[in-house]
Amino acid sequence: MNHSKAGRKFGREKKVRDSLLKSLALALVMENKIKTTDAKARSLRPFVEKLVTTGRLGTVASRRNLVSKIGAIGAEKIMKDVSPKYVGRSGGYTRITKLPRRISDGSLMAVIEFI
Repeated sequence: MNHSKAGRKFGREKKVRDSLLKSLALALVMENKIKTTDAKARSLRPFVEKLVTTGRLGTVASRRNLVSKIGAIGAEKIMKDVSPKYVGRSGGYTRITKLPRRISDGSLMAVIEFI
């Protein structure tokens, strides 16, 4: 049984997949909660949790790493607002809650949010 489903392709090329993850991560950081498909939420979770862990370091190098991955606005929000909440926590910063299927195409939907 293959449990490593982080390599989803979403029918997109690599550059487009990367930008999709960046935009979803930025939306999650700015809004603290987004509604998306279940597969996108499951792919987004490890990406965002690594960003929060990087933000907890608080160094200049970690800030530059965040800026390269999510942009200046998102990096600032992670460093100032999101990461300080999880100083005593070793991972598990997000929660995925399943929702009913989307009516138009029947896709599994989910809400991903910071705990």
